[in-house]
Amino acid sequence: MTPARTDEGVTMVEFGYTMMCEQAGPAQLVRDACLAEEAGFDFAVMSDHYFPWLDAQGHSPYAWSVLGAVAQATSRIPLMTYVTCPIRRYHPAVVAQKAATVALLSEGRFTLGLGAGENLNEHVVGGGWPPVDVRHEMLTEAIEIIRELWDGGYLRYDGEHFKVESARLWDLPPTPPKIGVAASGPQSVRIAAHYGDALIATEPKPELGRMYDEFGGTGKPRIGQIPVCYDTDAEAAKRRAHEQFRWFAGGWKVNSELPGPTAFEMATQFVRPDDVSEQIPCGPDVATHVQAIKAYVDAGYTHVALVQIGGDHQEEFVAWATKELLPALREL
Repeated sequence: MTPARTDEGVTMVEFGYTMMCEQAGPAQLVRDACLAEEAGFDFAVMSDHYFPWLDAQGHSPYAWSVLGAVAQATSRIPLMTYVTCPIRRYHPAVVAQKAATVALLSEGRFTLGLGAGENLNEHVVGGGWPPVDVRHEMLTEAIEIIRELWDGGYLRYDGEHFKVESARLWDLPPTPPKIGVAASGPQSVRIAAHYGDALIATEPKPELGRMYDEFGGTGKPRIGQIPVCYDTDAEAAKRRAHEQFRWFAGGWKVNSELPGPTAFEMATQFVRPDDVSEQIPCGPDVATHVQAIKAYVDAGYTHVALVQIGGDHQEEFVAWATKELLPALREL
């Protein structure tokens, strides 16, 4: 995934669609990806969860099976995990194999998004949830393993956190996928700049981009994501955003530590619908959504993925985005 440029060399922001596994089943996610491609979205990303954030979301199929199906059902749209954690639930050698396979199935349209994960998904394999410093060490080793396996040949790796014993990938794409790395502070931004091909972040903070440049990420893509809740009824949109996305108010430091949907229910019991709508644009007004998304553009992001809240409201969102939202965003 690379920044799009005009003939004058100006970087143009690309706008993507999010296949959110926490709110839709696998067959629908494939259909929604096809709709997004037909609608003209510039790229598509997919979450990689074991649990939904809240019970109200109601889903969480295996992302990599869905990605394989999406790769075959679409023909143009670039694909990306947003994001996969390669340090607990998956061993990095397995991540390297499945990412290489999706890259082949998509004929080079796949970017591997990686991050240090959330306890919500990773606790299922047991063994405790490491502190963030250790998770960052593990992520660094994981990226090293993935890249070495993509180089071909046999790999033996003896790290502080991971071991690999005589592994080799037999089906590799002609060009290895790009790797995006999720970051929220100096330590993770440094990892993203040193070990990744792109920065991934979910907050429109210009300081993340400045740090990324300082650590060597100048010229690399910056991929953001923002939830939106389109509905012709603004109050219905606000209620749905509160029901399904109030976990968003906790912030990354909280959200990465809580162990399951029940914990998120308890942690967000006093979050009000108005609190949610202050962070997430809700309703049918295009200008409201554009203003929220513009914060990412102003912060220097080259790609912004949109998350429409509500699995049952994807078709109407894509139709509205085609006619109104995407044209307005491309005027920015």
